[in-house]
Amino acid sequence: MTDPKLTQFKLLCFDVYGTLVDWEGGIYKNIEPLIRRANKEWSREEALIAFHEVETNIQSRNPTDLYTEILADTYYALAKRLDLPEDEELKQASKDFGNSVGSWSPFGDTIDALARLSKTYRLVVLSNIDKASFAHTQKMLEQGFKFSLVLTAQDIGSYKPNLNNFEYMLRAVNEKFGIEKHEVLVTAVSLYHDHKPANSLGISSVWIAREGSTLPILQDVNYIWKFPTLGDMANAVEEEAT
Repeated sequence: MTDPKLTQFKLLCFDVYGTLVDWEGGIYKNIEPLIRRANKEWSREEALIAFHEVETNIQSRNPTDLYTEILADTYYALAKRLDLPEDEELKQASKDFGNSVGSWSPFGDTIDALARLSKTYRLVVLSNIDKASFAHTQKMLEQGFKFSLVLTAQDIGSYKPNLNNFEYMLRAVNEKFGIEKHEVLVTAVSLYHDHKPANSLGISSVWIAREGSTLPILQDVNYIWKFPTLGDMANAVEEEAT
């Protein structure tokens, strides 16, 4: 059996926040003042792990809530964990945090890599986000190319790692582009949100293992390729194509 090639696929299915955009950097910048206010001596890693725990729980309990609401509720719940008073200042700060997605920056390699990859693949977004929040990010990312399709949690009615999100994506790309499951390559940082469900459905995947990510490392998850950045993946695709 021959080894798979990156160029045998026709479509990349992207996670966005954490893979293309510095999700954790954006989150930590916004929750750091909360931690200081509570006089809590948390490291960046400890703060982000606490955030992930709270957010995952809230997403699982409220799968149809917009991501702006998930973020605001997560901020509020984290403040309660820090024993901060539930006052008007906290309510406003929670709302502001929920609307902060548009200020989160892409990783330095992202925009160039997407433009290069768009020459070989259809690029599809499958993200735990709402449409209004992603619209801000989309303007930053689409430089020299356009995403072929954008699918949000708001569109689907659930959050990854729910298998429904990936089944929805597979149906959509087949109906719109005639692309089959074996031609899709999930491209993501999160082993939990993206690679594990991809494994369950038999979708191939590539791990963009961003340095400094605090997302959990799962030992029972498989992927075909691993790259430290999306830029490195784009380099590999171009080398393979020559």
